Amino acid sequence: MFHEVVDDVADERGKATAATGESQDVTAAELRSAFAAALREAAADAGRTRLTSDLGLDAASADAALDGDIDEVTVADGAAVLALSDDRDADVMVAELRDHLLMGMTTAVLDVDTIAAGIDTDLTGQEVQQALEGRAAMTVGELAEIAALIERRKR
Repeated sequence: MFHEVVDDVADERGKATAATGESQDVTAAELRSAFAAALREAAADAGRTRLTSDLGLDAASADAALDGDIDEVTVADGAAVLALSDDRDADVMVAELRDHLLMGMTTAVLDVDTIAAGIDTDLTGQEVQQALEGRAAMTVGELAEIAALIERRKR
């Protein structure tokens, strides 16, 4: 689901570029906003009780999803929230996201060190690699930074 949000934002940016003739890059702020809206809607549909009892989210993560304050929500928790409203498996959603990011890196000819240097987080290249491979947790805020950089470099 997260990668579908990225694609939607990138498509809108492409349409804006075509209409104006000026390059309209995808920004991390736009992706954060789109991710927040998707999580807020899914969380509101599910309700706080379901988020905490069915998913096992802690109160802070449930509140963050409901409020759209998603920078520190993990991608795994965000996918679990989105899966509630989408009847999809959260683990599959995360695997699809990873595949999408890795394919984007290939298209954009990016390595993890270049990503780490080009995003507004304190991640090293090794930490970016671990997050992309699923060996370390990635937050939705970090995802927004990484995905925006990949989308900008793909053009």
